[in-house]
Amino acid sequence: MRDVAVRTRVLLLAAILALAFGGLTGRLAWLMIVKRGELTQIAERQYSRTVVLPALRGPILDRRGAPLATSTATESLFVQPRSVGDPVRVAARLAPVLGLPEREVHAALTSARPFVWLRRKLPPPMAEQVRALREPGLGFLPESLRLYPNRELAAHVVGFEGAEGGLEGVERAFNAELAGVPGKAIAGRDALGREVATPHLLQPPQPGHGVALTIDSTIQYIAERELDAAYRRTHAKAAMAIVLEPRTGDILAMAIRPTFNPNTFLDVPSADYWRNRAVTDPFEPGSTFKAILAAAALEEGVVKPDDRINGENGAITLAGTTIHDWKKYGWLTFAEVLQNSSNVGSIKVGLALGRERYHRYMKAFGFGTTTGVGLAGESRGMLRDPQRWSLLSLPTMSIGQEISVTALQLVAAFGAIANDGALMQPRLVRSTLDADGREARRFEPRAVRQVISPETARTLTGLLVRVVESGTGHFAAIPGYAVGGKTGTAQKLDPATGRYSRAPGVLSFVGFAPADDARFAMLVLLDEPKNEKWGSEAAAPVFNAIGREILRYLEVAPRDAQPLQIVTGPEAVVPRVRLVSTAPEPVDADGTKRMPDLTGKTLRQALGALEPLGVEVRLAGQGRIVRQIPAAGEALEPGAVARLTLTPAAGGGSPCEPRRVERRGEGARGEASCDRGER
Repeated sequence: MRDVAVRTRVLLLAAILALAFGGLTGRLAWLMIVKRGELTQIAERQYSRTVVLPALRGPILDRRGAPLATSTATESLFVQPRSVGDPVRVAARLAPVLGLPEREVHAALTSARPFVWLRRKLPPPMAEQVRALREPGLGFLPESLRLYPNRELAAHVVGFEGAEGGLEGVERAFNAELAGVPGKAIAGRDALGREVATPHLLQPPQPGHGVALTIDSTIQYIAERELDAAYRRTHAKAAMAIVLEPRTGDILAMAIRPTFNPNTFLDVPSADYWRNRAVTDPFEPGSTFKAILAAAALEEGVVKPDDRINGENGAITLAGTTIHDWKKYGWLTFAEVLQNSSNVGSIKVGLALGRERYHRYMKAFGFGTTTGVGLAGESRGMLRDPQRWSLLSLPTMSIGQEISVTALQLVAAFGAIANDGALMQPRLVRSTLDADGREARRFEPRAVRQVISPETARTLTGLLVRVVESGTGHFAAIPGYAVGGKTGTAQKLDPATGRYSRAPGVLSFVGFAPADDARFAMLVLLDEPKNEKWGSEAAAPVFNAIGREILRYLEVAPRDAQPLQIVTGPEAVVPRVRLVSTAPEPVDADGTKRMPDLTGKTLRQALGALEPLGVEVRLAGQGRIVRQIPAAGEALEPGAVARLTLTPAAGGGSPCEPRRVERRGEGARGEASCDRGER
């Protein structure tokens, strides 16, 4: 009986032990298999800290590969406060190196947090100075530093990067491509939460893709230089110049004033300095819009260039409102209406065209919708449906009122006129580039629609050339080239009175050159200049200054250039009057002959310098040397050919001075001009 009891107890104990062991095994299996992932995460949170490492941001390049924004590898300084020995001593040593107040550094060194950033993206010399201190608790992690090597150049196009990525311009629009993939580093901790090791790189960051723009840095520089001079001279509220290639829609330059330095983008009085006004700020175009009216009227056969229109002695009354011209005109041909920017003549053409057809062409030219250039904050402007027009809407829209457009919309529309009537979508980005600089994605030029026929576009181009040669746009004329364009002097509504103010509003000129094969279309705009009243005086000369430099840079020969060949080698027949160079012969000590610098010299001076060198000379153009091949200083081989491009000296515009005329009445429009034959 006693043995049975003992055996029962043993079996019972064995069963209890078996159950306990089974339960323990089950619990271990539950924790190690079922709950493994969750517990691993908890452990990682307790014993390590993940630090995100931003990737090296991709570059932004111009159309020729010149960098507009780059990134360089740098380091950021952190501190593990619990590993710092003497915070007071370390703060005293570290603060002067970092350029921070000692009190601020001490607060970071004594923080209750286990990981504190002291300073992000240190310059390399500063990082070396910190390392030389050899203080425990300080460490570095790799990051990237965004740099804008050209400072203000194309600042509104490029934009800038902030702590959360791109904030403006292309930096914002292509942030996903530029940013890359962030990396990770793990900082270990002990059971008390103290950092026990320098953070370990877990996943290296992957650099972002590059972005190649359509902007040409040289043309951008020319546009900014001339625009800045006009902006300062006129004390305008704002100014802009946009240069666009009509055949592709490529934006070659987009200059905005006021501007900022993306490297120090916070050092501006207000965020308005960052705004790209060319796409965000609509305005009433004024008389520049008469070119759009002319395109619609010519295409619809409403009017022909030689049709005569009565100027009504400078005034027309519609719906109880009288609109005046800046000058009293009688009978004018339609060509003269556009040439002299007649309000009365334009209104009559608009009434003949009708609201439905006019609205259709305005929409076709791209007004009332975004251009699709891809920049944030782009405005559609304002173009109301014809059903919402008043009795005065059609007349006032015929002279560029009651409609608002962006600068990019307007220059794209003139680009369509220059491109045989085909509207191209403005293109700012040509392609994205992989980490090796190869094209990853290309954005091809895109034709939006054929707005007017090529024949109408050529007819209108001829009329716009007359505007520059003999009308209000004469200050935009570039000697040696046919320029087509239109001036604009648009008043602004006074919020206090609800009527158009007499103060200078938006002064502009939009045009293209050379007119028969346009290499660029350009808009120049000055907003509320303090000492100019007319678009012909304020904006047209800026177009001239920028345009002539662009044509020279693009090596577009003047229309009167005649290709010539002149041989001055030793076997040539020497003319009776020998051209003698007064400069020493450019010959090295070893006898190597080198090409002299001929830029700016007259043909006679150039031939005199080249004659002793025995080279063949080929010329194009007339005037002074603006380009030479070979370049100055290059070695001349026997039988070398020197190719010289000449162009006339830049002129000072038309000899006639604009006549200032007082404008009267609400809605008056017009620009300064001068009578034919005036000297």
